[in-house]
Amino acid sequence: MGSEVVEKSGGKASFDVGAAAELVEGLRGAFAAGRTRSYHWRQSQLQGLLKMTEEHEQEIADSLRADLSKPEFESFVYEAAMLKNSCRLALKELKRWMVPEKAKTSVTTFPSSAEILSEPLGVVLIISAWNYPYYLSLDPVVGAIAAGNAVVLKPSEVAPATSSLLAKLVGEYLDATCIRVVEGAVPETSALLEQKWDKIFYTGNGRVGRIIMAAAAKHLTPVVLELGGKSPAVVDSDTDLKVSCRRIIVGKWGCNNGQACVSPDYIITTKDYAPKLVDAFKHELEKFYGKNPLGSKDLSRIVNSNHFSRLSKLLDDDKVSGKVVHGGQRDESELRIEPTILLDVPRDSLIMEEEIFGPLLPILTVTKIEESFDIINSGTKPLAAYLFTNDKKLKEKFVTCVMAGGMVVNDTTVHLAVPTVPFGGVGESGMGAYHGKFSFDAFSHKKAVVYRSFMGDAALRYPPYTSLKLRLMRALITGRLFTILGAIFGLSSD
Repeated sequence: MGSEVVEKSGGKASFDVGAAAELVEGLRGAFAAGRTRSYHWRQSQLQGLLKMTEEHEQEIADSLRADLSKPEFESFVYEAAMLKNSCRLALKELKRWMVPEKAKTSVTTFPSSAEILSEPLGVVLIISAWNYPYYLSLDPVVGAIAAGNAVVLKPSEVAPATSSLLAKLVGEYLDATCIRVVEGAVPETSALLEQKWDKIFYTGNGRVGRIIMAAAAKHLTPVVLELGGKSPAVVDSDTDLKVSCRRIIVGKWGCNNGQACVSPDYIITTKDYAPKLVDAFKHELEKFYGKNPLGSKDLSRIVNSNHFSRLSKLLDDDKVSGKVVHGGQRDESELRIEPTILLDVPRDSLIMEEEIFGPLLPILTVTKIEESFDIINSGTKPLAAYLFTNDKKLKEKFVTCVMAGGMVVNDTTVHLAVPTVPFGGVGESGMGAYHGKFSFDAFSHKKAVVYRSFMGDAALRYPPYTSLKLRLMRALITGRLFTILGAIFGLSSD
């Protein structure tokens, strides 16, 4: 089913606004012809994605190694396996998702029936991120295909090896009349954003998210923004210290060496408990990554020199001088920074003012653990918030009082692997959600359909209006008339 792939600027063909318009016009033609709407088409494309991932798992790992020096374990667990799980779930549930949902009607439309039909939006644009460039590119595509849309995928140019692989494989395994890949950087993305889309799905940072929204506003295009933020981890003294540290470590440094939107960005704990926590981190980090973590094959490198310089600037800030209690070593030639812990950093330091997105982990201390709630809520709403405690009341307060896109108690990041709950941000950390059925819904319009027969055509609703009709209508709307009718005819008020 594969054919042509749109190539990036500087390749065999340039991609400008004219090319983008031609691309979208072709996809709209295929969508208008109904090509994407059938269950069979959706099923075949999802099967194609699954087969593509299964047959090219090593190539995927190789491209991720080239782009990020990502360990093969992480490539499999967090990218290939998660994408395959998304495909399998969609294939299993697709028929059920496509069935119209029955809805109740009211006495005002009696006799009638109603349903909610999940209708594809049309032609959608998906702009992906570089940190999980395979999974974050294709997981939204799973939802878009399942919902019956035509799709343009724009992978991140910051992960060029994976972008190139996606362009090649998607062209080979999927229907190129309805699903296309556009490679490139800012010029190509800008050309795409000039077009009218039926939805734009963007994964990345808030700065670009604002650009996406501004472009979408020109055409009143709805958007899903999967952004980031400073996701906190609150560690209570009433916890399993070893397990808590190990789970924070894998969520921070075991997820792309901190280059993940849901990685713990900073920790809050009590002054009394902080020394024990730091010691436990040091012990577990050495067990995981050895005495020379800069040489560990189990840690990803920083993606490029720009991000390396940005992270170095956070470490070199005068306000955090002397706050490093573990790590801090850097190798600019290899773009590597070892796991680094900083204790009692000022809240007005650079490292606390922006999302870190790297292997640096500040620890803030408080007198009482409940003080962490106000600290978290005083900033923008994070994408994720984590709590480690055995205290039942503290768990309840945390879930009730702390505002965040999602939460995990006594672990980090694992909510991404639960397809029955939505994944998404709130406020500065994003809008909209996906995963599982929520991905299908994100790319669907919920169309209300009400069915009536020609029976029961009451004169009450038609002119000429009389005082009697008004009294009857008042009784109908307030429910008194329905109570009377129910008593006469045995109708239920449900």
